[in-house]
Amino acid sequence: MNTTEIFLIAMLLIFTVPYLVWRIFKTDYYAPLVIIQIIGGILLGPGVLGAAFPEYHKFVFAPDVVKALNGIAWWGVMLFVMIAGIELDLKKVWQYRRESATTASFALGMPLVCGCAAALLLLGYQGWKGAKGLDWQFTLGVGMACAVTALPVLVLLLEKLDILRQPMGQRILRYASLDDVAIWGVLALILLDWERVGRQLGFILAFGVLTFVFRRIMARLQENDRWYAALIWLVICSFGSDWAGLHFMVGAFLAGVVMDADWFDRATLDTLFKHVLLILMPVFFLSTGLRTKWELGGYSVFFVGGLLLLASVGGKLVGVHIAGRILKWKSGEASIIGWLLQTKGLIEIIFANILLDKQIITNETFTALLLMAATSTMLTIPVVHPKLNRSAHAGLVQQASS
Repeated sequence: MNTTEIFLIAMLLIFTVPYLVWRIFKTDYYAPLVIIQIIGGILLGPGVLGAAFPEYHKFVFAPDVVKALNGIAWWGVMLFVMIAGIELDLKKVWQYRRESATTASFALGMPLVCGCAAALLLLGYQGWKGAKGLDWQFTLGVGMACAVTALPVLVLLLEKLDILRQPMGQRILRYASLDDVAIWGVLALILLDWERVGRQLGFILAFGVLTFVFRRIMARLQENDRWYAALIWLVICSFGSDWAGLHFMVGAFLAGVVMDADWFDRATLDTLFKHVLLILMPVFFLSTGLRTKWELGGYSVFFVGGLLLLASVGGKLVGVHIAGRILKWKSGEASIIGWLLQTKGLIEIIFANILLDKQIITNETFTALLLMAATSTMLTIPVVHPKLNRSAHAGLVQQASS
């Protein structure tokens, strides 16, 4: 077979297998389609399918095919997070800057501290720290992996829960976006890449200047021209962000954040969002899993995965509850926001992959982080959905009594 035919076989697997599992086993409540796609990518990757059927895996997921899938995946997720950024009201970000900064700080800081504590415990045992990792790099790397929030998956879950455009959904996006920028900045420090740190500062300054120019140009364009200008702006921001070491997804999200939703027709924006979600995002979720290399590492990896899950979820919930106390949130809000922000998904896997490539962590630690990421994401909908229902019911009761 030629490369095109093999590529189509891979696409058939990507779209067919997760959908059938999701539909036949009716997993939507505890494992939405996006979760099945993430797990499907991991299972179709070299760690499971590649280990069981190495020749078949090498045939279907040949380097040329994987490169083609990665290109589709990158473009799809760039569009997806740009639209999520457009949904975020920049004026409200500035209006609620104290609340956003306070919540983001505690939501990132507490799971970071708890994850670092778990990493310090692991340093006492052989087999968890990578061959080239220093103690502080391992500790901070694992801690930050516990603090990550997966922005693309979070947007999907907010959409599924029908709160993406509601005030709470917008607040959660604000908190997660601030933490996302911080996470990739800390990664540069972990890798001791001081050139990258300088590039990040340069990107932030250049982005601020170019945003001022871009917004003035967009305000003068017709809507049809705005769509082309938006795509050009998306590519520029994503390139600059990735060049600076902040990851192209951060740039794509920032590209959308500085655009006003009322520049575009709402129906067209909704249609684009749904088409990207249907056509492109499954390729992203599965292709990321296809790049995941891991080894099981014995039963101890499950214990460590549970320890990291406790540090991640517990730290996030404690941090958000502290922020809620300081900011005097309504009862129940901190729990809902905390559970949504603890969603890990693919960002944590990408982050952990980098640590593994740099030999800061071992395959066993990576597997534990992988298990933590999958479990934390699967917990989100079953925990948050009833909490939202109770919150909505309490609101209706309060309105009726008043």
